[in-house]
Amino acid sequence: MAGEWREVALGDLFKVKHGFAFKGEFFTDEPQPEVLVTPGNFAIGGGFQDDKHKYYRGPVPTDYVLRPGQIVVTMTDLSKQSDTLGFAARVPNDTNVWLHNQRVGLLVFNPSAEADARFVEYLLRSHEYRSWIVGSATGTTVKHTSPSRIEGFRTLVPAPDEQRAIAHILGTLDDKIELNRRRNQTLEAMARALFKDWFVDFQPVRAKQSARTQTGGPVRAKMAGREPYLPADLWQRFPARLDDEGKPEGWEMQPLSELLTIIGGGTPKTSVEEYWGGDIPWFSVVDTPSASNVFVVATEKTITAQGLAGSSARLIAKGATIISARGTVGNLAIAGREMTFNQSCYGLHGTGDAGDYFVYLTAQQMVDQLKSMAHGSVFSTITRQTFEAIQRSAPPPAVLLAFEGLVTGWFDAILSNVEESQTLAQLRDTLLPKLISGELRIKDAERTAAQVA
Repeated sequence: MAGEWREVALGDLFKVKHGFAFKGEFFTDEPQPEVLVTPGNFAIGGGFQDDKHKYYRGPVPTDYVLRPGQIVVTMTDLSKQSDTLGFAARVPNDTNVWLHNQRVGLLVFNPSAEADARFVEYLLRSHEYRSWIVGSATGTTVKHTSPSRIEGFRTLVPAPDEQRAIAHILGTLDDKIELNRRRNQTLEAMARALFKDWFVDFQPVRAKQSARTQTGGPVRAKMAGREPYLPADLWQRFPARLDDEGKPEGWEMQPLSELLTIIGGGTPKTSVEEYWGGDIPWFSVVDTPSASNVFVVATEKTITAQGLAGSSARLIAKGATIISARGTVGNLAIAGREMTFNQSCYGLHGTGDAGDYFVYLTAQQMVDQLKSMAHGSVFSTITRQTFEAIQRSAPPPAVLLAFEGLVTGWFDAILSNVEESQTLAQLRDTLLPKLISGELRIKDAERTAAQVA
């Protein structure tokens, strides 16, 4: 099949345009319509990720405003393994104005080349292309590639109709993954908003204190610009006023450590081969999921039962929170299955009636508080004393149980989406090299994808 394809240099299909050096003085953490595309927007393996935005509020040259669907490549990589160097991603079709920043290349296609942009995006994820880019990269600590290196890669490409068919198969899988991500983003935001409403802003208590209760029926209280439904029986579980300290009456202040069981991690000896490569997931900071996906269901490294027994690593149950405590501090994940983790992390379980998801959202809010306390500096360590130093008002069991009951369905849906997306990504990564090389026929790939997508 591949014999029918034609050989081209990538430079025959497109030219790589350098980005603009936007001025650092206009960078901001405050949300703006304009967002810079940076190497951090490229996922390992290719594709666009936008969990962290770098906003810009300065003058913008019109030639460097990107359009949805355009293909960009990363020209610089800070990782030891060149995890994203040269990979391609598609500019999202969303409400952001994405800016073509330096260290990112834009593919400007030759109209006469008959190249499908999305096909080329997947072509630039192939093993052969990656080997070419990484093998020709310059730099030691920071790796660089260039337009000429990208344009110089030679490969086989099919006719335009077949390009579009290949892009459609792979794109359908990626579109479903993106849909799951957006759903998870919405579900996680709902849970976070409810947590803030009940346990940070104390809106149900404030509403009762303001005499907004509708006797004998449902009660509506404003939360994050919406009016959520709150049944009357649940409403009665909240006190009717805030005390002089501004917390719900009867909710006693406690150290965060009293709401949690804190579990330390460990690393089996890397010199003992029998300790590694087993079926027990071993979490480290590189396994942190995106903010919207929340759960970690697979890890880069795994250990054996011997490795677990021969180290200080300890198992945590599905649903426990993992927080990175040293180095890269404050990254959070929920264990999507039983697993263990390294010594730079803690595992967190709730005590008493505090459920798994209350614990996760409490840890999330704790990290925000720590960052605020740091006055803009980077805090490098979370210790057990940190959990003792942070005080929280402790809700009564009835409120904790009610909260867990409301958010559990949302988090269960997030986990289901994460697991489905993992399956879809594995299928995409299996099909991609076979389709890009012509080894697999279109109809066979369509049948395989239809069974999953």
